[in-house]
Amino acid sequence: MSGRDRFSTATRLRALGEQTAARVYRSQTKRQARRSRLTGRAALLALVLCSLIVALAYPMRQYVSQRAEIADLQRQREHARKRVEELRDLKARWQDDAYAEQQIRRRLHYVMPGETGYVVVDPGTAKQSRTDLRAARRPWYANVWDGVDKSDASDQ
Repeated sequence: MSGRDRFSTATRLRALGEQTAARVYRSQTKRQARRSRLTGRAALLALVLCSLIVALAYPMRQYVSQRAEIADLQRQREHARKRVEELRDLKARWQDDAYAEQQIRRRLHYVMPGETGYVVVDPGTAKQSRTDLRAARRPWYANVWDGVDKSDASDQ
């Protein structure tokens, strides 16, 4: 190369292009070298993470299901405690003679000696009671057989 060619614009641009190409090539090879190292590390990290997830999945599922079961049992216990309180209150009410008398009068239609008892009859109930009277006049086995026939008819 002559001195003049060395300083020409085309020569300088070519040299600059070669230098840039060399830098790009070097940086790409460095990146590829880094990527190959990081890819192995990333694969190892992914393997370790997957192993941890698999190892912890079953105990976590057990933990969650047991917590749900504990919460369900606590709800059942609370419901049972409330039911026991209700039954204790009912038992205490039945210990009171006035409450027992009130329930006997209301449920069994009892009256005290000297009182007059009245029964209010609903017209719809009166028709039904006539049917019951006809059933009362028949023998018991006929009523049982009619009940069986009615239940058969309702199933069909």
